[in-house]
Amino acid sequence: MKNKNQLLTISISIVFLISSKVFSKTNDNFIPSILSSRQELASLLVSKSGSDKLKNSRVLVYTKNGKGYVHDNISSSVICIQELGAANKFMVDVSDDPSVFNENNLKKYNLLIFSSTNNDVFDTDEQRLAFRRYIEAGGGFVGIHSVTGTERNWTWFKMMVGETFTWHASFQTFSIKNIDPTHPSMQGVPLKWTKSDECYFGKQVYPGIKVLMMHDLSTLDKKDTQLITIHSGSFANYFPAVWHQSFEGGNIWVTTLGHDKNNYQEATFKNHLLQGIKFIANQYKGINYSKAVAMDKDAPFKN
Repeated sequence: MKNKNQLLTISISIVFLISSKVFSKTNDNFIPSILSSRQELASLLVSKSGSDKLKNSRVLVYTKNGKGYVHDNISSSVICIQELGAANKFMVDVSDDPSVFNENNLKKYNLLIFSSTNNDVFDTDEQRLAFRRYIEAGGGFVGIHSVTGTERNWTWFKMMVGETFTWHASFQTFSIKNIDPTHPSMQGVPLKWTKSDECYFGKQVYPGIKVLMMHDLSTLDKKDTQLITIHSGSFANYFPAVWHQSFEGGNIWVTTLGHDKNNYQEATFKNHLLQGIKFIANQYKGINYSKAVAMDKDAPFKN
C-alpha cells in the first residue's frame, strides 16, 4: 500500500509538472483546447480524490428584485445554471418567492445563488433572519452581477456580500485581471480577460473579502475618468471584480460580471460561473443550525 501511495503521488506530481510547463508558455488569451484539457485533468483529479461535492447537491437560484432596475439577463442566467446542473449532475431549484426563506426549506440546499438580484428582495425580517441563520449554519452563497445592490439597508447582508453598489461605468469592452490563478474557482479563467461588461464600483467594502479578479480601470473609456476617480476611492488603478470570503460560518463567492444576457451562452463565462459554484459546493460540510446564533437580523456578528 505504501508503494502504491508513493506511485500515485509521483504520478500526480508528473502530471502537474507537465501541466505547469504547458501553461507557462501561454499568454493571457483564452485558449479553448488548453482549457478543455485542463478542466478534464481537474475533473479527473477531483473524481479520484472524492472531494467533488457539487455532484448530487441541490442549489437554489433566487431571482427576486425589489423596486428599481431589473436586469434582462435573469432568465438567461437561470437557463445557464440549469444547463450547468444537467452537465455536472447537480439539482437546480429556481424561485423569486421570498417565502422560500425559512429554515425547514433552506436546509435542503448546499448553496444559494442570487442572480442579478437588486434592492429589497425579502418581504419580512423573519425571512432575512432565516437567510442569516442559514449562512451561520454553514450554508453557501454565490452572488452574480448586481447582487452588490441587494438589501442596501441591511448592514449584515452588505458585509456578507462584500460591498454595496454605488455606480458602474457604461457598458463597454475593458479588461479584468485574474490575480489569484491558483485559486480553485479560477480554474480555466483567463489571466487577462477582455470582455464587454459593466465595471461595477462599491462602497463599504468589507475587509474580509479575498479578491480573485480586479477591474483594470486604465482600460475603461476615458470619458468617465472623473466618475471613475470618485468611485474607485482608495483603490486607485484597480477595483475588486470577483472575490470570496468565509463569513459568519458560511462561504461566499461573488462575481460582479455578467451584465449582458449573451454572457450566459459564452463558454468562458459559463466556466467562470461553474468554477465559483463548484468552489462553494466543495466547502459544504452540512447545515448545522446549532451553530446559528442570531435571533434578530441585526444581531451583533457571531465571530
